[in-house]
Amino acid sequence: MRQTDLAIIGAGPAGLAAALEAATAGAKVILLERDEWLGGQLVKQTHQFFGSKKEFAGMRGIDIATHFSEQIEKNKDIEVFTGATALGYYEDGVLTAAYSGRMLKIKPKTMLVASGAMEKMIPFNNNDLPGVYGAGAVQTLMNVYGVAPGKRVLMVGAGNIGLIVSYQLMQAGIEVEAIIEGSSQVGGYWVHASKIRRMGVPILTNHTILKAIGEEKVEGALITEIDENWKPLEGTEREVSVDNICLAVGLSPLAELLWQAGCQMEFSPQLGGYVPVRDEDLETSQEGIYIAGDVAGIEEATSAILEGQLAGISAARKMGFAVEDKKIEQIKENLKSLRAGPVGEHIRQGLAQVER
Repeated sequence: MRQTDLAIIGAGPAGLAAALEAATAGAKVILLERDEWLGGQLVKQTHQFFGSKKEFAGMRGIDIATHFSEQIEKNKDIEVFTGATALGYYEDGVLTAAYSGRMLKIKPKTMLVASGAMEKMIPFNNNDLPGVYGAGAVQTLMNVYGVAPGKRVLMVGAGNIGLIVSYQLMQAGIEVEAIIEGSSQVGGYWVHASKIRRMGVPILTNHTILKAIGEEKVEGALITEIDENWKPLEGTEREVSVDNICLAVGLSPLAELLWQAGCQMEFSPQLGGYVPVRDEDLETSQEGIYIAGDVAGIEEATSAILEGQLAGISAARKMGFAVEDKKIEQIKENLKSLRAGPVGEHIRQGLAQVER
């Protein structure tokens, strides 16, 4: 049985930032990551971040992952387990994980869940054909393993993920036939959408997919226009010739461990599904259990980093380590600023439901 001050599940942007903040405050940290590398989604992000310099503006996600990983490696108060999958958290406060063919048992004083999210799927005919991918899977193939998923792609979803992955596909020499979006407007940032349109890719709003065409694999797709009630408009169906259908239709928080731990959960469409109720320091209804990143609500990587910093430093303060209040307030202010304006309105609405 291993003892530690803070156990963190997930070494994506939130988990990495949390580990560094907690360790800097003096806490001993165990960091669990099911993949064999640190960084989570950051290692798939080849685009440059924008915003302020303190939030890594101008750096690519993969470089941010390297930056964090190097700091983690230098910190003697952080013990890292890659290839470790968290299995359960029990009434006696023991966290278990599968690691190197054995059961790893940890007894932390506090725990931070930064387990991220999983991709959503949508129903359509033949959606189980080879060649139908989630956008995250496409990014993994291309940016982690250097494998092209196909030669001609239909992207379903015009949020930031759909737009960014479309651009990455084109950078890899893969043709994007079109991006279709069910709502009446593009959901992602216009800076990404404008870049796509300048490259000649149509973004078709009020459209959805009806069917993947093919017998053994994807050979095309049947798409259609839809009305304000998301019903197909008769006579607008058309086929597009593609060998890959990429779904970027949203994410759902990976919150199973929090359900098991007995945390109060609430459904928030704005945050992606069921998320834990939390206080302003990101502590859940179960004392000593904190959250950060997509498991707390689907946002961008910059928000995950800031939430990780807040949760990590708040957990350290709860255990009695010396933490400057003004540092915590500054992180909260940075988060508030990031969520300001019309782009962050849905996030603010979701948080209003689940903050106590």
